[in-house]
Amino acid sequence: MVIKGLNCLGLSGTSTFGGVELALIKTDGLDINERKKAYAVPYPDMMKDHIKAVYGLQRNTPENEEKLKKVDEEVSDFYIQLINEFKNEYEDEIDLIGIDGLTIMHNPNIPYTYQLGNGRYIAARTGIKTVTHFRNADICSGGQGTPISSSYFNAVGIDEIKPAAYVNISGKSSITWIGSFGEIVGFDCGPGDNFINNWTSKHANMENDYNGRLAIMGKVHEKIVNSLMHHKFFAKFPPKAAYTGIFADKAEHLEGLSLEDGAATATAFVAEAICYSICLYLPELPKKVIICGKGAGNPTLVRFIRQRLPNMDVIVSKEADIPTDTVNAEISAFLSARAVYSLPITFPSTTGVSQPIPGGEIYEAN
Repeated sequence: MVIKGLNCLGLSGTSTFGGVELALIKTDGLDINERKKAYAVPYPDMMKDHIKAVYGLQRNTPENEEKLKKVDEEVSDFYIQLINEFKNEYEDEIDLIGIDGLTIMHNPNIPYTYQLGNGRYIAARTGIKTVTHFRNADICSGGQGTPISSSYFNAVGIDEIKPAAYVNISGKSSITWIGSFGEIVGFDCGPGDNFINNWTSKHANMENDYNGRLAIMGKVHEKIVNSLMHHKFFAKFPPKAAYTGIFADKAEHLEGLSLEDGAATATAFVAEAICYSICLYLPELPKKVIICGKGAGNPTLVRFIRQRLPNMDVIVSKEADIPTDTVNAEISAFLSARAVYSLPITFPSTTGVSQPIPGGEIYEAN
């Protein structure tokens, strides 16, 4: 039997903590027809420093433009290296590359969004048609620019009991809700694992709280969690996007806590933001909540979410046949197919655009 679709290689920059995810799938932009190969690769340490030095910058001055161009070239060369290594390891031809590079700045209020990864350069150097910058068309059309993953979760959740909520916990957290009749609602709901990782990186020189080990040994300071939840973002009705650095100043509330207590309280904040949004902003409470992204690999975070949603069936992505460490790369691959087939990736109920919008800038190999 011939499986329809294109061999799409997705790359997701996620964050300097999460590294680069790669996933090869066969898809027609409607279904995931076959999963072929996937893994994650860390950013080199020096490259992490270069990325952090431009994090939050806009291309609004010649100086910033030059800094961003230099880092973009460095990261694009790294992506090209990873793609060529992937090609050498895998026998099947790759038809299409989809790249959702690391976000340097995203703020729909300006409006502005910028992700690393030069699509034209990557297509020329790899010899493969490449799709990048999936958020730009939505931002230019008055949308929030995120989440862009809702069409993917709608595809993988076709047989899931409804209503269902997919919570993608990566650098930030977003929710895709799928109703009993196929309705889709999506929005960013709060901080993700970067909020936890920033704490462990600053106070323990650790990339992350591996398996939630620090948090499980710490005490959650509920008063601090309640204070963090007073952020104006949580009072805003969807659609909404968590702009770059929106929760950074809230990390000051953790200062003075022990390493373990800080990790526990940061983890509880991520969990509380997710559960608050599920209970308050969805059209109907879900029968099942599926935790995806890097957050699904943190058992302490998952336990905190379950404690706050005692009457819901909360599972992790691997129980729903969704990869944990490479889901964002799979999303990039899926969206690249939707781009070349001119299928929408954002909708009025997910980003607030006036009509469904296709996304992605397509660059031919030549």
